[in-house]
Amino acid sequence: QLQLVESGGGLVRPGGSLRLSCAASGFTLDYYAIGWFRQAPGKEREGVSCISSGGSTNYADSVKGRFTISRDTAENTVYLQMNSLKPEDTAVYYCAALFTTIQAMCVMTSFEYDYWGQGTQVTVSS
Repeated sequence: QLQLVESGGGLVRPGGSLRLSCAASGFTLDYYAIGWFRQAPGKEREGVSCISSGGSTNYADSVKGRFTISRDTAENTVYLQMNSLKPEDTAVYYCAALFTTIQAMCVMTSFEYDYWGQGTQVTVSS
C-alpha cells in the first residue's frame, strides 16, 4: 500500500529553520515526483516545491532561496529544508506523490498528485 508520512513540523521563531521529512512506502521514488504543498487557515492549498523522479527541482517564488528540496533514494525519503522562516510560512505542510514517466521536470499543481500524506503543522511566530 502506497503511503506518505510527513514529520518535522513545529513551532519556530521568525528567521529560524526546520527540516520536514516525507517518508514514502509502498513505492519507489524512481517513478514518482514528490511535491510539497501547504495550506494556511482560510487559504487555498499552494505548491511550495517539487522534485522530479529524475531529481530536478522546482520552487514557488515565495520560497526560492530559502527552501531546499532533496531526496534520499536509499531511504525513500524526501526532505524540505526551510531556512529564514517567516510568519507567512505558517501552514499545514503536505507531501504528495505523482506517478510519472517524465524525469526531467515536476509540477506544483495539487490536482495532478495522486497520493497525499496527512500533513504536518509549521508555525512561525515570536
